[in-house]
Amino acid sequence: MKKIKFGTDGWRGIIADDYTFENVRIVSQAVADYINNKNMGAKGIVIGYDNRFLSDRFADNVADVMIQNGIKVYLSDRPLPTPVTAFAVKVHDAAGAVMLTASHNPPEYNGFKFIPDYAGPALPHITAAIEENIARLQNSVRRNTNVYHEQALELAVDHGIPMAQSVPNHVADRIMIDPRYEYFDHLEKLVDMEVIGRANLEVMVDAMHGSGMGYLDVMLRRAGNRVKECRCHRDPLFGGSLPEPTQKSLEGVCRWIKAEGARLGLALDGDADRFGIIDVGGVYITPNQFLPLLYHHLIAVKGLVGPVTRTVATSHMLDRIAQKHGQEVYETPVGFKFIGQNLLEKGCVLGGEESGGLSIKGHIPEKDGILAGLLAAEILAVNEKSLSEIALDVAKEYGGGMYSERLDVRTTPAQKVRIIEKLQRLDPAEIAGVTVAKRITIDGIKLVLESGEWVLVRPSGTEPLFRIYAESENKERIEKIQQAVMNAADIN
Repeated sequence: MKKIKFGTDGWRGIIADDYTFENVRIVSQAVADYINNKNMGAKGIVIGYDNRFLSDRFADNVADVMIQNGIKVYLSDRPLPTPVTAFAVKVHDAAGAVMLTASHNPPEYNGFKFIPDYAGPALPHITAAIEENIARLQNSVRRNTNVYHEQALELAVDHGIPMAQSVPNHVADRIMIDPRYEYFDHLEKLVDMEVIGRANLEVMVDAMHGSGMGYLDVMLRRAGNRVKECRCHRDPLFGGSLPEPTQKSLEGVCRWIKAEGARLGLALDGDADRFGIIDVGGVYITPNQFLPLLYHHLIAVKGLVGPVTRTVATSHMLDRIAQKHGQEVYETPVGFKFIGQNLLEKGCVLGGEESGGLSIKGHIPEKDGILAGLLAAEILAVNEKSLSEIALDVAKEYGGGMYSERLDVRTTPAQKVRIIEKLQRLDPAEIAGVTVAKRITIDGIKLVLESGEWVLVRPSGTEPLFRIYAESENKERIEKIQQAVMNAADIN
């Protein structure tokens, strides 16, 4: 039996290999134990699932385990985006949620994400507690020690999974829910749909066959815009590609935008927590380009003046905007759970990451691609310019634009170990001819140069791979900076 481990955003595995009904029940029991040990079982739990193969069946199994542990279940009556599942926690004042999704991973994967009662990604101490429960349950199954409650007969007899030490005395039940309309109403408080409607935008919406279909298209049409749908039907194979809104995967949308003269393309990943944006002319707008536009918009147009939080790999253009307005910047390791924590605790008006996740003040502390797409439409409608033109204006106001790129370098497992050891000692005086001003080690090794340029080296947690991020005002300098740090760390 493989060890079940929660990564940066839950447990993911290959369907029918390690992601099996038995293992999903084990993880469900671990979560049920966590909830009951916190005496929160009476509040109930939301269960959502995406469009992946057997996700609805896995959701039924999660619901069974929760009910057998005395925990009331709010089960979605249809596939849901992750941010909508998280929002439903607040709607029902629940103890948390389980979201069954592998997000943007290949179609053979599925996943299990626990969302606590604050409606954001689980922090490390929470996932550690759940992992301890999983290890205990797996060890019990290996020893075939069937310790269970009378109320959990079928599950325990069939699978040898020990139940919680005590079951609450209230009667658990299963309530079918559809949180879409509460979610729509909430977004209309955050986004100016009237302005978007008056702009009469022509928009291409690409759901990439994921559970985000029926959200952006519905809200934009309801506002009065013309919407063309792309990949807005269920396909558990995702058309044979990854449901990830990258420039490469959105080439078809880019071509359509350019050919039709449309003003905007909006894409979502498999569970709609990440966004993709295409500007007029079919120009792909990266998250590192969009986040500064949004931060400026929140301050200058919406009057949301406050600190910003970003991951260590995200553009420092956000820092320039914050500095001009006298605001703090909170830098975090990679992983939206850390962004969410700062949104909750630091009063940040925006939290974002270079991989395409964001949320804002007033929303749940979970990344939301649907919200991101609507905010992009609002920015376009307010300015009556292309996003690329707005980016130039923002760059001019805050001292010049910045270019960001990521390079992935594969190694052997042995090389990876050696390079990680060298990175721990890596402390050069200069990189690419510029003095190093700061060395940051909260996630990988980040070197900030006196010029304002920076480079970050992060090893992959699962593969013999290093990701090298760099940012500079001079696009031609990026490759030089990346090569310099690769030479210094002996990455080849």
